[in-house]
Amino acid sequence: MANRYIIKKIFTHLVSSSLVLFLTFCSKPAKEVQPEKEKPNQFNLPVSGLIEIRDTIDVGETLSDLLLPHNLSQAKINEIEKAALNVFPTKNFRADDELYIYAKKDSAETAEFIVYVQDPVNYVVFDLRDSISVYKKQKPVTVKQIVASGTITNSLTKTFQDKNIDLRLAYKLADIYECEIDFFHIQQNDSFKVYYEQMYVDNQPVGVGKILAASFNYRKENYYAFYFDKEKDGDYYDEKGNSLRRGFLKAPLKFSHITSKYSMNRYHPILHRNKAHLGTDFAAPTGTPIMATAAGVVLAAAYTGGNGNYVKIKHNKTYTTQYLHMSRFAKGIHAGAVVKQGQVIGYVGSTGLATGPHVCYRFWKNGKQVDPMREKNFVINPISKKNKNEFNLVMKKWMEKLDKRNEPALAINSGGAKTKSHS
Repeated sequence: MANRYIIKKIFTHLVSSSLVLFLTFCSKPAKEVQPEKEKPNQFNLPVSGLIEIRDTIDVGETLSDLLLPHNLSQAKINEIEKAALNVFPTKNFRADDELYIYAKKDSAETAEFIVYVQDPVNYVVFDLRDSISVYKKQKPVTVKQIVASGTITNSLTKTFQDKNIDLRLAYKLADIYECEIDFFHIQQNDSFKVYYEQMYVDNQPVGVGKILAASFNYRKENYYAFYFDKEKDGDYYDEKGNSLRRGFLKAPLKFSHITSKYSMNRYHPILHRNKAHLGTDFAAPTGTPIMATAAGVVLAAAYTGGNGNYVKIKHNKTYTTQYLHMSRFAKGIHAGAVVKQGQVIGYVGSTGLATGPHVCYRFWKNGKQVDPMREKNFVINPISKKNKNEFNLVMKKWMEKLDKRNEPALAINSGGAKTKSHS
């Protein structure tokens, strides 16, 4: 009997304890379930409850083609085009650019917002709610200082591609050194090192900013470039404070090769006889931009049977240049137009007496045609005396970095494929 009593007491205690625990648990207030926070829209728009339709603009596609399927009448579309005129005309939409439509979740997917993406930073918003509003915006940009370096294996652009470095940096580097280095004749084992600004949006590289300092070892000689902004305009200077801008660029094309030099007796491939060739031929694909080698005034932008489409520029009382066989002229190029050094004046072609696409570059000095490759280039706009000491401090700081060996270099690829999606 005693054992049965003890067992009963233990059982009763266990049941009551379990009941207390159960009631205690059930009496606790339930945890409050927080609603899931909406992810911030990449364009900072109030699009909660809307669907996102992402697309790229096709060749020949109009605003009507894009918006009529989203319950917008032609009259409404005309209003949108009118509202955009002074902000970003819709005729400026380009094929392959991205477009986002934010629409209601109804059967017609009625558009509320349109976002046209100009580039990774800039975009245009079309707010179609109530009255139409059109405005430009920019995504926040983060700028970081990057160093890249390498040894030439083939060409400058091929080396950059092999090292997965943004090609826009190669073009900027060529711009800086175009009066110093003949990029048509760089050699294997020439090398470079460059500090520059890399721009990021949403932690993704989107472009190259300023080059801050660079060195290019060309044919066993170092060529330095330092950015300095205390003069009238920010520009690049060598270690002595001389401007890297010269009187004339070495060539009217960025990347090409010479196919025929200045000669007093050259066999003409079309006329089939020997005659003077008072110019330098640079071969390049049709459509390659041709640049004015120095600032000046356009004397002529015309056509003749032998020269094809050509531009002639007077730079000063001493120098004149001419560019032959263009496929077409650049916008705004006509007699009397003022051009800057490096400005695009036309595009490579094969008009006139030409066997293939190239530009024949001609150079006059005091009214006589001369070989531009033999002319002495002259330095312009060196660092002023008042800024020389400050420049030297900046230059020495960068020189130490540029001459430092075995510094790790970071290569960045800022490419990215566009996709179509409907979410």
